Amino acid sequence: MKPTDTSDPDYFHRVVDCQWACPAHTPVPEYIRLIAQGRFADAYLVNRQSNVFPGILGRVCDRPCEPACRRGRLGAEEKPVAICRLKRVAADHRGDVTEHLPKAPEQKNGKRVALVGAGPASLTVANDLAQIGYACTIFEALDKPGGLMRSNIPSFRLPAQVLDDEIGYVVGMDVDLRLGTPVKSMKALLAEGYDAVFVGSGAPKGKNLDLPGREEAAANIHIGIQWLESVAFGHINSVGKRVLIIGVGNTAMDCCRSSLRLGATDVKVMARKPRAFFKASEWELEDAEEENVEIVINHSPKSFVVKDGKLAGMMFEKIEYSFDAKGEITDQQVVEDVFFPADDVVLAIGQDNAFPWIERDLGIEFGKWEVPVVDKKTFQSTRPEVFFGGDAAFGPANIIWAVEHGHQAAISIHRHCMGESVSDRLPRGVTLASTKMGMHEWSYSNDFDPSARRKMQHVELKRRFEKLDVEVELGFTADEAATEVERCLNCDIQTVFMPQLCTECDACIDICPVDCLTITPDGEEADVLKRLSAPVENPGQAVFASVPLKLTGRIMVKDENVCLHCGLCAERCPTAAWDMQKSSIDIPYASDELGGNTPCQQRKAG
Repeated sequence: MKPTDTSDPDYFHRVVDCQWACPAHTPVPEYIRLIAQGRFADAYLVNRQSNVFPGILGRVCDRPCEPACRRGRLGAEEKPVAICRLKRVAADHRGDVTEHLPKAPEQKNGKRVALVGAGPASLTVANDLAQIGYACTIFEALDKPGGLMRSNIPSFRLPAQVLDDEIGYVVGMDVDLRLGTPVKSMKALLAEGYDAVFVGSGAPKGKNLDLPGREEAAANIHIGIQWLESVAFGHINSVGKRVLIIGVGNTAMDCCRSSLRLGATDVKVMARKPRAFFKASEWELEDAEEENVEIVINHSPKSFVVKDGKLAGMMFEKIEYSFDAKGEITDQQVVEDVFFPADDVVLAIGQDNAFPWIERDLGIEFGKWEVPVVDKKTFQSTRPEVFFGGDAAFGPANIIWAVEHGHQAAISIHRHCMGESVSDRLPRGVTLASTKMGMHEWSYSNDFDPSARRKMQHVELKRRFEKLDVEVELGFTADEAATEVERCLNCDIQTVFMPQLCTECDACIDICPVDCLTITPDGEEADVLKRLSAPVENPGQAVFASVPLKLTGRIMVKDENVCLHCGLCAERCPTAAWDMQKSSIDIPYASDELGGNTPCQQRKAG
């Protein structure tokens, strides 16, 4: 079996499942340990380096890190660490961190960048470029910054003050924010002589549902994202008593819960398929159902029903599905037509990009569905000085993806402005440091904590509907946070093996509580994997294999999917062949391009 190349930074990066799964690669275990120590400001700043908006994302992130959490794979009753909610703990208790935030240099570098839209992608680009001397100008059509974070996420989930604070940190770096200033012509914008243009205008066009009765009932049929924007900016303050929401994504959940706060008493979310096929996050569904929203499955819209010139409801086809052994749909049939009364209908069935303001004779190529042709690594369009990111680049995703797009686009913009290849990126790296503090003591809490995931407390139901901006989630108490941080398995504290010290006594094998270690004769990989102490249950997770050991030629194999990072192997080993070492993954940003003292620059120079 080929020995594992641990010099590849992605090997240890992949072991930290939560950080690997996060698009922005936030060092989750690191900031959780800081929270455990009560160092909330430090935890916030560690977060902000990668995700830029810890307070915002601590409330509304789509949490790709949590399904990847190793804790959730330990047994049927185990659930992932509440990573997102711990991020909020750091944000809510950070205190004044302004002195520790990046600052714009007094001397600019002479380069000007225009950014279209004040959403998370553009704000991230501005955050990364302003601190290294770029003059950044953001053009925003709305009267307040934040993009869809402001207009489409209700204030009962994301308070305006949280948005204002974290956007203010970016704009405070001498960023020129021009509100109420839509860009109506890319040609005119380019004519202003900017060195680069970044388009982060989102996917602002909600999808329509062209069915019989649509035009006759237009006054009471609303496009989800435009409707939420009107609610957010106070243009809509009421809705009918009976509301149907079409679609089951996260936007639909925001629409149904907003309807309740605007006076609706009977709100139904209409789903074409069973729950297993819903796009909404499970916690979003749970929050809606807690507020007595009814989710109706297997009903496909057929027509809008109009009586006396006014919307009366909708007709749906009730569908029965057949499934294969994998749960995939193999067949469907309509069993009956069903009428649902409604005073208002909100369509939350998806979003599209919309670029009527970009002339088609500028060398910016558009592909299928009028989506711009954008390099997925550099975010550069077919016109070299124009870049796209966030929903504007590849369609609707989530905030954390937009942030990562912004980081990568900022690197590309900087390299373009410096006349360098945008595809030549600084490499990632990894730094390992022992956590040993004595013979059998480590600088982290390595005991396995059997506590269950803490449940988020909510404002009582009757209070939620008093005002539109009553935040529902209360955040963790100090005791809840203290318990939840101990559930983290510290996956960035690596079990590092030094084969030259191993005497093959098998003590580590004997003491491992989860049988993740095996010493076995070498052979073909497929054959070796069959001989592991615990069967490989997650083929996507790395398996470590050592070089042949000096006494018998056997190899040490460790299934990273099973390991708890408890350190018992290192405590038991009589020769210190095992060590618990903290891995720090060096992720390059635009600021790393400037000098030769960062780890990323040192690796490139070396």
